[in-house]
Amino acid sequence: MSLRCGIVGLPNVGKSTLFNAITAKQAEAANYPFCTIEPNVGSVLVPDHRLREIANVVKTPVLVPAVLDIVDIAGLVRGASKGEGLGNQFLSHIREVDAIIHVVRCFDDPNIIHVEGKIDPAGDIATIETELMLADLDSMEKKMDKLRKGARKEKEQQLLVDLGEKIVTGLGEGIPVRRILETDDEREMAKQFFLLTAKPELYAANVAESDLPDGNDYTAKVAEIAAATGSKMLIISAKAEADIAELPEEERPDFLESLGLEMSGLDRLIRTAYDLLGLHNYFTAGVKEVHAWTIRKGAAAPEAAAAIHSDFEKGFIRAEVMHYADLIALGSEQKVREAGKMRSEGKEYIVKDGDVIVFRFNV
Repeated sequence: MSLRCGIVGLPNVGKSTLFNAITAKQAEAANYPFCTIEPNVGSVLVPDHRLREIANVVKTPVLVPAVLDIVDIAGLVRGASKGEGLGNQFLSHIREVDAIIHVVRCFDDPNIIHVEGKIDPAGDIATIETELMLADLDSMEKKMDKLRKGARKEKEQQLLVDLGEKIVTGLGEGIPVRRILETDDEREMAKQFFLLTAKPELYAANVAESDLPDGNDYTAKVAEIAAATGSKMLIISAKAEADIAELPEEERPDFLESLGLEMSGLDRLIRTAYDLLGLHNYFTAGVKEVHAWTIRKGAAAPEAAAAIHSDFEKGFIRAEVMHYADLIALGSEQKVREAGKMRSEGKEYIVKDGDVIVFRFNV
């Protein structure tokens, strides 16, 4: 599956600097609002040490990591839901992503202006969340008349009407959609509404390098908000990530250690995004390539097969499964078979993180 995350936030919080660093694409970074009007899109390879280890066993030089698409969306401001600061354009870009990475300014710098005139993470978060909720409320109110008319003809449509009314009521009370939806059925139905605040959210508290790794008083406030809303949060320094991006690969571990970090902000961001969206990877492996495939946790074998091609799901017969750890420990697929650790699984099998799979299918 293709994973797409959108970076949002107020102007001048470090969104484009962070985007540049983690995607190695040079989105314009400037000290004024709206310097990024069209969304910049960059793809980053999802780091996974297991790819190289599997490749060493199956003797292939070709590694195909999973990919995460990052979209840098221009800074939102108060009134964006009503079109302020080209807000309608920017909000439409957010509708196309799977998750929101909300960059929150948690550093002081008199040389970088703040659109609200002061550093206030709680206020910044409230501004963005309010604009997204107002946009969702406007969208839902426009949909409700059509939904009610449809319910007169099709009784099944009444479930959508009921859910729509529940969402409108909650938004009117200042509750984001992700906290209004209570069941998997509601979450599945709500997907057809394309609502902004239904998307999972990750707060990226952007600090100065000197505040790594533990953060500061500003990040403590972000952590408090994340805990209260059930969102994810990580402390990151866009400046440090920019410095890391410019270093040769072999020098990066020492630099990270000097900052008190074990892994880069990009690696931590990807790991947190996967956790936020309930995703993990399985592998296919052969002499041609080792390939990582991203699927949702809980996916059965046919759904996992569809990540490769829809025909694999339609014509699914069985999956031949071994685990990465067994392959590495025993040293070859043949030895895994001889040890009785290669399994033949059917349609009900739930694919696990680190599985190495050969799908058998017939179309």
